[in-house]
Amino acid sequence: MKLVGLNGILSASPNCIILNEIRGLDTQKKLITRRGNLPASIKQIATILYGCIANKEIITSKKEMAETTTEDVYDDAYEEKPGPSPPVKIVWRNVILMSLLHLGALYGLMILPSVSSLTLIWTGVCFMLSALGITAGAHRLWSHRSYKASLPLRMFLAIGNSMAFQNDIYEWARDHRVHHKFSETQADPHNARRGFFFAHIGWLLVRKHPEVIEKGRKLELADLKADGVVMFQRRHYKLSVVVMCFLIPTFVPWFFWDESLLISYLVPCVLRYTVSLNATWLVNSAAHMWGMRPYDHNINPRENKFVAFSAIGEGFHNYHHTFPHDYAASEFGSQLNLTKAFIDLMCFFGLAKDCRRVNHETIMARVQRTGDGSHKSG
Repeated sequence: MKLVGLNGILSASPNCIILNEIRGLDTQKKLITRRGNLPASIKQIATILYGCIANKEIITSKKEMAETTTEDVYDDAYEEKPGPSPPVKIVWRNVILMSLLHLGALYGLMILPSVSSLTLIWTGVCFMLSALGITAGAHRLWSHRSYKASLPLRMFLAIGNSMAFQNDIYEWARDHRVHHKFSETQADPHNARRGFFFAHIGWLLVRKHPEVIEKGRKLELADLKADGVVMFQRRHYKLSVVVMCFLIPTFVPWFFWDESLLISYLVPCVLRYTVSLNATWLVNSAAHMWGMRPYDHNINPRENKFVAFSAIGEGFHNYHHTFPHDYAASEFGSQLNLTKAFIDLMCFFGLAKDCRRVNHETIMARVQRTGDGSHKSG
């Protein structure tokens, strides 16, 4: 059996390593293993390696290595470059398009009383599909590799991601890994230190900070490049967005139950798309500003139940930034967390597996060490 390096084993073997903690007191990095802190002697290391081999937990192929990532691990060695920030360059095309989109959504909201019940149900279906394409797909699967998904499930999530129209999976996951790796710095795509508006939508209305571009280019993204579904969607993204985000949501109510074309376009398409965008953006803005920090008071992300509800489980953000590889993105299971419930359902049907979870002892140790004192179990 061909062994990979020790770091690869410690990062990727779920039964040997319960958690790869990123932040701690004095921002020291610690590896928490099943046997305690990383042993100092070669003899002890050999004992752990032998246990991993006995349990067939050694990574032996590039395919297995591509199923995990450490590119979303916070880099506490990063230092912002001194001197003035580069001038902000407004992308007026985006400003105009986003303004028109929100005006259309406002009109769609005004005509809701005249919308048929079938169209409202269809709008909800489209919202859930697009939301899962982001939360269960681009975020928990492709950005953090917190579980494994079969080909049919990956295809389903890619379709939902195209309906969400928030950049293709490859670009979304790349930017999200940069966000975690350089959170709340110049290299963070939606740095919340620049204010609510910037973190919410402003970052999409201006050119990226040079540091964001530079750090994104340095990520290898080998796991994404090795995923045929991700790369297929990237090659055909524009067409998939036209079909999934605009044509199908509009066509179905107009064709199947004679909804007016205007309502079919404004409600299941424009209003649904705008609401799903803002639900995602609230994770970047509100969940980085308002709420408690029971797991790590040294970082900005917060626990925000309103965001958890609107973004189907993504609002437990202090937990998520403390333990980014937990597939639930929350300590509390499926509570306000439809994304976890969906992944669990996929596991039940055999379409997902190997969900990564942080054990209770590790969570409580972190709460005691770096929490703000607001933690409540259950």
